[in-house]
Amino acid sequence: MPSDIYEESLEYHKKFPGKIKVVPLTPLSGPRDLALAYTPGVASSCTAISKDPSQVWALTGKRNRAAIISDGTRVLGLGDIGPLAALPVMEGKALLMNALGGVDAIPLCIDEKNERQFIETVSRLAPSFGAILLEDISSPKCFSIERALASALPIPVFHDDQHGTAVVVLAGLLCALKLTGRDDPSGVRIVVCGAGAAGHAIASLLHAYGFSKISVLDSHGALTPARAGLDEFRAELASWTEKTEHADMDRVIAGADVFIGVSAPDILTGSHVRSMAKDPVIFALSNPYPEIKREAALAAGAAVYGSARSDWPNQVNNLLAFPGIFRGLLDSGATSVSRKMKIAAAMAIAKIAQEDGLSKDKIIPNPLDARVHLAVAAAVARTAEEEGLIRKK
Repeated sequence: MPSDIYEESLEYHKKFPGKIKVVPLTPLSGPRDLALAYTPGVASSCTAISKDPSQVWALTGKRNRAAIISDGTRVLGLGDIGPLAALPVMEGKALLMNALGGVDAIPLCIDEKNERQFIETVSRLAPSFGAILLEDISSPKCFSIERALASALPIPVFHDDQHGTAVVVLAGLLCALKLTGRDDPSGVRIVVCGAGAAGHAIASLLHAYGFSKISVLDSHGALTPARAGLDEFRAELASWTEKTEHADMDRVIAGADVFIGVSAPDILTGSHVRSMAKDPVIFALSNPYPEIKREAALAAGAAVYGSARSDWPNQVNNLLAFPGIFRGLLDSGATSVSRKMKIAAAMAIAKIAQEDGLSKDKIIPNPLDARVHLAVAAAVARTAEEEGLIRKK
């Protein structure tokens, strides 16, 4: 990334403050338009919704409106910078959601670090929206916040740092394994390094897809049922991940087919890569500085390398997932987000990459390719309807 990109971006934000704006969908050219859009005519819509709350989906913008909500406690690459400083990120996300998914997304940064009060605040805001995207909330409270809101609200709640990442990792991995001739997911050994929001979601989604040989490591080593002091979310992973007597990276990674890092820079070495199975797949997703640099991984024998960086091939970017996912959720009238929907989204992304032709430098489609978001939306909507996770039409 050019060193001057930060200065250029600062000027960009000064020129285009906010990146998004609200524009009217209907004309307001005279008294008649005023009477229809507002008083007295609007009373008819209010009365209809009061009598039948489901009419809100037909008579308001709720059906195409999503909230992008953060407390600014874990902004990518910046950490706990607070809700004010997080606002440019949420506005950028709203821009992407609208430009690529056609979703009216509203950024809402909430000045509340208390978990219970944050949940209550979001719950009170929810009636205005058809879906909620949670973003940049620190771990482990991001897990309990998402679960509490998903349980309490009749609309989809999706934490993108977890599930958007997991969807794109699964898509990229399916392509990388196809390219390297590994067709049976049950025989693929995977090491996930990092047990925070992204690591938890990646391991869980890969397991749901059918990968059964998964080891997860955090800063203290491999997660196992015998390890003391695990929080409930790490304990969940330890209950089904591959059992190992070895806690350290050196021994866990030996013979593995895949390394997926969502942890810290420079923790994977060339020796680690050489100890893996033939033609290993490396996804080093720590951002902006990966677990191992691309040239070092390839020199050590990696067959496929992916990262979170846009200046290298195979960027594993959430942007491939969330606009289409939310388009599909809103179009189908989904009431929640299931693992089957996430897997369907990943498979839709992988299918486009495979149709375009795979190579070691091209296992992921271009995130600005409109086909991707249409395909993801269709797959999510179809799966929501198949599962019956939609409101009555």
